Amino acid sequence: MSSKSIRHTRDLFLFSISLIYLAAFASLYVQIPGLYGDNGILPAKLVVKSEASSWDELLQGIPTLLKLTPKLRLTVQQGMDLLCFCGLGLSFLCVIFAQMRDTVSFILLWMLYFSLYQVGQTFLWFQWDILLLEAGFLTILLAPFNLQMPIKRFKVAKHHQHDSIMLWLVRWLLFRLMYMSGVVKLTSRCPTWWGLTALNWHFESQCIPTPLAWYFHQLPDWFLRLSVAITFFIEIAVPFLFFAPVRSLRLFAFWAQILLQVMIILTGNYNFFNLLTMALCISLLDDKFLGYKQKKKSNGSVINYIAAMVAYGFLGCKTWQLFGMELTDKFTIESKITFTEKEFDMFVAKVTPWTIWFAAFSFAFEVLTAFIRCFTEIKEVFWKNWAAVQCAIFTLVGASMLAISLVPYATLHKDIEKVVPHQAVALHSRVSDFHLASSYGLFRRMTGVGGRPEVVIEGSNSLENGWREYEFFYKPGAINRRPPVVAPHQPRLDWQMWFAALGSYQHNPWFLNLVYRLLDNETDVLDLIQYNPFPNKPPKYIRAQLYKYHYTKYGTDKNSSGWWTRELTREYLPALSKDDSSLVSFMKQTGIIESGKKSKSGKSDASFVSRLVSWIRRKIGQPEGFVFVMTVILTALTTKLITRTILS
Repeated sequence: MSSKSIRHTRDLFLFSISLIYLAAFASLYVQIPGLYGDNGILPAKLVVKSEASSWDELLQGIPTLLKLTPKLRLTVQQGMDLLCFCGLGLSFLCVIFAQMRDTVSFILLWMLYFSLYQVGQTFLWFQWDILLLEAGFLTILLAPFNLQMPIKRFKVAKHHQHDSIMLWLVRWLLFRLMYMSGVVKLTSRCPTWWGLTALNWHFESQCIPTPLAWYFHQLPDWFLRLSVAITFFIEIAVPFLFFAPVRSLRLFAFWAQILLQVMIILTGNYNFFNLLTMALCISLLDDKFLGYKQKKKSNGSVINYIAAMVAYGFLGCKTWQLFGMELTDKFTIESKITFTEKEFDMFVAKVTPWTIWFAAFSFAFEVLTAFIRCFTEIKEVFWKNWAAVQCAIFTLVGASMLAISLVPYATLHKDIEKVVPHQAVALHSRVSDFHLASSYGLFRRMTGVGGRPEVVIEGSNSLENGWREYEFFYKPGAINRRPPVVAPHQPRLDWQMWFAALGSYQHNPWFLNLVYRLLDNETDVLDLIQYNPFPNKPPKYIRAQLYKYHYTKYGTDKNSSGWWTRELTREYLPALSKDDSSLVSFMKQTGIIESGKKSKSGKSDASFVSRLVSWIRRKIGQPEGFVFVMTVILTALTTKLITRTILS
């Protein structure tokens, strides 16, 4: 694939990553005080305890730019505000101006998000945050280095022959993401995936469903089982077409992935994750798909057509066979898995190592064609050699990234680890702290089978009666409240409440921190919660109850019966008071009580930067997360449209 044929494709990918960074920074910014502030649930100051005076100190322990913020006389919370706001501003400019989408900008964006991730603790330890770090690092390699020479003749080209090599790495990341996500569902031996009944529970049990999830939950059982089979087809079989030499097969793979992501977006709030996956799918496209004219090439269209038909026929027949599909008299399609766990384990053990060898061959072929283009598409001798040197440099970088990615990829099966070179393992161990390559696999096991567990926090001034519920913005609570649409914003407290319900408070120590803050009516934390039943004075006691939630059935009047039904399962957390000895002891161990003391430093200690950061925070206030994120995104897109209209 010529570098000229993917120039606009590359630019679209860079634009998409810029937009996702913008959403990620905007979403996190409004939650920093309640999550990481000095009086938040997990104060970041307890993680960042040292100041860096040298490069070595910066990289020691937890490498984060927050170690430098004390030099600006900023608290850790103000430092997070500064980093997040810088990320907001820079990604905002990258969305508007194509010239800003260069290597330097994406290096800064990656460093800013990585620094925040390092202190994010459990509220930032999600697969999509890690995926953004890996995709963001690849974006650095793909983005142009906009160095403007004083002499026009030496102006840096808008595209390079090695662009196709870097875009191949993005495609390889997409392959690993989808293939691993599909395989782990079956290797986990979860009975709902093997029985094709996962969607019977998924729409109800996922973290934050959308209103459409209620309607999808009511679909016929045969259709839901068929949808699970199609999901396996898209996640396990289709990714092999990402590297097909036939363009129509790659486009088919693109549309299949887009269909899956759109359906997920319609039924679930997964913040920027699905948008990021769709951005990775851009690596399957070319400029012709985007409407840009290309030079006509005489290729074997008939051969490509035949190859595509053979591939479609093979995939269709194997899918029909492996999932035992059968058309019934009622015009429904019944389906069931016809292979055994042992047979699938043999498939993974045999096929996955070949994907590694195939990836190495495909990467080598991409490199070879890039070098050939250096000497065939460029006329001047000097620029031929310069392009070849660039290709050589990026080939080494690309080969290193490929080698690093094989280590987490090999976790799919124990036999695959034998194929990964020892040099790759050693290289991965050196850079593992920077999350340049990770393993993926969402919904390994289906949760909420038999009803979704939900923790409901209650407060009261008496142990006997008067218990009133705290209502969160987005997670299920009141049974008559409609599920929200909140993506691309991620309410991280609501998400962790979902995880807390799957376990116990002993395995989620942050939950006790939350309870302690509620017993103190801490404003920053209460800003993350929609309804505080004790606005004037905190309650004496707080407890948590575990409920089991179910969707109401189709045909019921949601105006009277609500969207949910629920029944009490058990007590999740016994009633605690602020002076409870066990709670106080735990708060002292974690440092919450000491960190909860508000800063009393005088104004003379505040620097200009700290006053500016605090002023911005006061001006923005505490808006609702989804509204703030969408306002920022729409403002950026509108400004881009106006700017483009004026400049044109």
